[in-house]
Amino acid sequence: MSESPHLRFFPYEEPYPNQREAMDRVANALSRGQDVLFEGAPGTGKTLSALVPALEHARENDRTVVITTNVHQQMRQFVEDARAITRTEPIRAVVFKGKSSMCHIGVDYQECQTLRDATRSMVETESEKLELEQRQRELLSESREGDAGAAEAREAVMDELDDLEEELDEFEATNVCERYRNNLTQDTDGFFEWLFDDVRTPEDVYDYAEERDLCGYELLKEGMEGVDLVVCNYHHLLDPNIREQFFRWIDRDPSEIVTVFDEAHNVEDAAREHASRSLTENTLDAALEELSDSDDSRSEPAENVLSAFRDALVDAYDGALGFGSRESVGEGWEDVPVANDDRRDDLTLAFLDRYQGRGIDPELELAIQLGKAMDEEYERAYREGEATSRAECRTLQAARFVSTWMEEGTALGQYPVVSVRRDGGTDEVYGRAELYTCIPRSVTSALFEEVAASVLMSATLRPFDVTEDVLGLEDVATLAYGMGYPTENRRTFAVDTPPLFASERNDPETQGAVAELLRDAIRFTPGNTLVFFPSYGEAERYYERLGGDGGLAGADLGSLSLDGSGEDEEELRRRFVSSDDAALFTSLWGTLAEGVSFDGDDARTVVVVGVPYPHLSDRMEAVQDAYERAFADRDRARDPGWAYAVEIPTVRKTRQALGRVVRGPEDFGVRILADRRYTTADMGKYSVRGAFPPEEREELLDVDPGKLKFAMLNFYGDHDAYEGSPPRP
Repeated sequence: MSESPHLRFFPYEEPYPNQREAMDRVANALSRGQDVLFEGAPGTGKTLSALVPALEHARENDRTVVITTNVHQQMRQFVEDARAITRTEPIRAVVFKGKSSMCHIGVDYQECQTLRDATRSMVETESEKLELEQRQRELLSESREGDAGAAEAREAVMDELDDLEEELDEFEATNVCERYRNNLTQDTDGFFEWLFDDVRTPEDVYDYAEERDLCGYELLKEGMEGVDLVVCNYHHLLDPNIREQFFRWIDRDPSEIVTVFDEAHNVEDAAREHASRSLTENTLDAALEELSDSDDSRSEPAENVLSAFRDALVDAYDGALGFGSRESVGEGWEDVPVANDDRRDDLTLAFLDRYQGRGIDPELELAIQLGKAMDEEYERAYREGEATSRAECRTLQAARFVSTWMEEGTALGQYPVVSVRRDGGTDEVYGRAELYTCIPRSVTSALFEEVAASVLMSATLRPFDVTEDVLGLEDVATLAYGMGYPTENRRTFAVDTPPLFASERNDPETQGAVAELLRDAIRFTPGNTLVFFPSYGEAERYYERLGGDGGLAGADLGSLSLDGSGEDEEELRRRFVSSDDAALFTSLWGTLAEGVSFDGDDARTVVVVGVPYPHLSDRMEAVQDAYERAFADRDRARDPGWAYAVEIPTVRKTRQALGRVVRGPEDFGVRILADRRYTTADMGKYSVRGAFPPEEREELLDVDPGKLKFAMLNFYGDHDAYEGSPPRP
């Protein structure tokens, strides 16, 4: 039997268990034009299982593979894998980041566009002038030899040169980018030879361009045409406008693109974020100021409709803020309730009440027309050097948003939100209107329909039918591989500690039971322990309860470290893994819970304390309601709103955290779920054990809190993991 052709892209000697079969199944699905949902346990080589057959498929069908993630650590892993592949089978690969991370002069996207266009126009004019000067010299020589026609033609050329001179004089005041000008006027072949000699990171490209006074961002865009592989962030694919440009840079039709999404359980939230739209009170104020300076006849109706919406926004949040609430508003956005079950939201009702004019729709249309004209004028002024920066048209932004608010505010899956925050500089409270997108398939289904095929991979994609529903996938092949490593190398315990309901978390007995369990888990781990909590606040509570103060918490527990929302988590991880006997307390909703490997001695035990349900806000209730209505016909034991919006994402978070340890066939460790809801105890509707995949449920061993230390002692003793004598129970 001949070897699978895609293995030419596999850069290592031997695949992991199940990896060869996974590559074959992905290859077969791609050949049938199917999308793939691929779940594989952490550390089992999912990236290469998807990437290797995707590259073979693309090579045979003249397509480009785009692999994407929203986890920074995974981006680095992609680069390492791509570099390994190039040493086995040469590929042309580009690693792409947004302009903001690669720009040498620090301008925003619109300014960059204007500078680029103006610079190109100037360079083209200079080039045309050089060509005409050469032509006029040739004609002069011919006319001196008696060619009357040449003399007449030279006069015409001289007239054209005079016109070009005038154009170039005008460019003297024009804003241009000298780095991009160097791109256009210098020989850059060396860059592209260097670029494809290896797999270069955006940082590599930036440094190369910085040394040579070039624009690395524009050079990289030019180098993307027809490449084999592009590594990028989620927003290059999930934002429809960016995606259209991105595919144009690759010089591929969408039907010539194969997308590979890593950590694909995050696509739902990322797509929701990209689809949601917002407008602040400050932008409305800027738009009204912009209109007050305009003498265009359309400014009056535009001002009329936008001022009514602005005042309605203030009415909406003033009405929602109760007595004393305004004084407690902080510098972060805080939602205030405006949605209603039986009528339009309070902001829309206030807008309709405030508005007086010739019609909201026609006045918004005039505002949009005027905004476009203003935006074109800002573009011209910056291009021609009359302005030092490229202004953004606030009128256009505001009018488009209000129009969308009125058209789509009642659509299924769109939830109207008003938020407030305090301006740290002025101490004034101001508001924001937002259309929050509850169902992400409104963004993702169009992407999956237009590309050739997609592979979505994660350690936690199941239940597959939910992923298909939420993302709008149609013809799908599914494959799931559990942890293929020896079962004797791991134990997963469900510990019968009191359930950490919100109402029980402050109970002294509950806290005492959880703290005692954590003390045992840390003491009987021969090495480092990761402890995940539903929030950073809970992590801090138990860190302090166990004596953590940033130093030693007692000889029996070793060194305790606390993560927080403002921490440098990469540095925290580095210090943690360099320790021999440490415990790290963090949140399941932080970045250390997924996409980060703790191999071997980096961490031996992982503990998940409680069930990490997300904060049940009005937005979450809106998502539940939207899913309930959209998927009412789905056959689920519980209502689909709760299952799709809360329970399944929560269990995925838990499973991601468990996957931080036992990352290879020789690795061993203990995974602990500390909450009665994980056990077989009858918790009714609160039990979450049934939401785990069947083979993972089978590995869950119920254990009494007092017996956990003995179970750990036996397991680690069997693996000769303790140096010297083991701890005494």
